Amino acid sequence: MRATHQRLYVNVDHVATLRQARRSHEPDPVAAAAVCESSGADGITAHLREDRRHIQDEDIHLLAQNVRTVLNLEMALTEEMLVLAEHLRPHQVTLVPERREEVTTEGGLDVTREPNALAKGLARLKRAGIRSSLFIDPDAGAVRSSRELGADAIELHTGRYANAIGDARHIAALRTCSTLGAELGLAIHAGHGLTVNNVGLVAEIPEIEELNIGHAIVSRAVFVGISAAVREMHAAIHAARGM
Repeated sequence: MRATHQRLYVNVDHVATLRQARRSHEPDPVAAAAVCESSGADGITAHLREDRRHIQDEDIHLLAQNVRTVLNLEMALTEEMLVLAEHLRPHQVTLVPERREEVTTEGGLDVTREPNALAKGLARLKRAGIRSSLFIDPDAGAVRSSRELGADAIELHTGRYANAIGDARHIAALRTCSTLGAELGLAIHAGHGLTVNNVGLVAEIPEIEELNIGHAIVSRAVFVGISAAVREMHAAIHAARGM
């Protein structure tokens, strides 16, 4: 089923990365989120990592208080993060894998590892009234497992597609898993490594209703400003959807 509107959630993590390079107060990811919203972002995404390498606890609390659209909190499945989510109650929590040695999230969550813990975590989020999503590789088994575990949505990891220009297998896998997930009743999201130049083929997938994009927008903002960068990404998505 084709999503009538494809949402763009802007990830503000790398605004915080710039700030943490000097351990100062600028640039402020909360202020950046407000500009993104006024420029057409449908939501704001932020990942509070266990090592606090970019987004800090204060950022998440302020984002939860000030985001006017919706907040998508990316986090690892840990007791600390579950307690925080239950307290803040963002619109959505996306559970992601996390390894301290990685530069960025390098792949999808292994939903076959500790499935009981995953199911219990998803149940806790549901009891708190929080929509849940699992960040997974475009793999049919992972899609089916996500449904069985009780997730509301899946976010398909687009990194392999983004890094392998011209390899049709990766976009085919994203299409297949999007169709399967929708058939199973899951909401379909996608993200990682998407840019204005490569987002089109992903945006064309009819079942995908949400794209989470951050690094490309923040990088482009260095040259044109964050408002223009958000608008450029929106235009690329709309062009691919024929809107």
